[in-house]
Amino acid sequence: MRPLCYPALMTSGSPIGTEKLNDDVAWEDFDPGEYIKHNYLVLHPDDEAIIGIVRDHFSGHFGASGGVASGIDVGAGPNLYPALSMLPWCDKITLLERSPANVGYLNGQRDSYARQWGKFWDVLCRDEVYGRRCPDPRTSFAQKVRPRPGNLFDLCERDERWAMGTMFFVAESITTSLEEFRRGVSCFMSALEPEAPFAAAFMEHSRGYRVGESDFPALDIDEQEVRDTLGAYASKIEIHRLGKPGGLLREGYTGMIVACGHRGA
Repeated sequence: MRPLCYPALMTSGSPIGTEKLNDDVAWEDFDPGEYIKHNYLVLHPDDEAIIGIVRDHFSGHFGASGGVASGIDVGAGPNLYPALSMLPWCDKITLLERSPANVGYLNGQRDSYARQWGKFWDVLCRDEVYGRRCPDPRTSFAQKVRPRPGNLFDLCERDERWAMGTMFFVAESITTSLEEFRRGVSCFMSALEPEAPFAAAFMEHSRGYRVGESDFPALDIDEQEVRDTLGAYASKIEIHRLGKPGGLLREGYTGMIVACGHRGA
C-alpha cells in the first residue's frame, strides 16, 4: 500500500518505548475510497516511472514465451497495478491484504475493474509483449486474481511458495520498528521460490501518513537499508531511486525506492 494521501504525522526514529508495531494499528479503519481518491484516480508521474521499471524487469525475465504458475502481491491495498504487472506471466495471482475494507475493494474489482486502471495498463503495454500475451486484461484479471485476507508476517509460518512476487510500499509503512521492517522483508522473500523474479517499492524517509481520519505509522529508511535487507535474500538485485517525478504528493518523504531482482537459492 502506498501511503501518499495526506501530510505526514509522525517523526522518524521513534524514541525507545514509543514504537508503533503492526499489531497496534487499526487496519480496519483504512479507507480505500479516500486512498484511491488521493492516489489512483489519475496516473501520477511517479507511478508511471515505477510501472516502467517493473514492466521492463518482468518482461526482460520472461521474454515472449515465459510464464509461471503463481504470483503474489503482498499488502496489495486498493492498488491494482502490481497485479496488472504480473498478469501476462501468471496462471493465478494472490492479493494478500490485511485490511478488511481493502479486501472488500479488491473483491469488488475482480469481475470488472474501475476505468482508471486502464491508464496503468496502458503504461505496461508500452512493451508490446504485455498486450500480445494479455489482449483482454479485464477477463484475465477476473480469471486469475484472488484476494486473500492475511498478514505479511504470516508468510513466514506457511509452506506455500509463489513463483514471482511484488510488495509495494508495505514493509516500511506498517510499523515504526526497524526489526519489524526487516522481518517483513524476510517474510516476503521467504514466500518466493528460488530464483523467482520480484519487484518491491519503498517510501524513502517516510514519517507516517493519514488516510481519511486515521493515522498510520511508517519507518524512516533509505536506499542502503533497502539494499542490505533485500540483498540478504536475493541472488540479483537492482535499486532505482526516484526523487520527485512530478513533485512530491505529500510532505513527509523524500522519494521512492524501487528494487527489482531474483530470489536467491
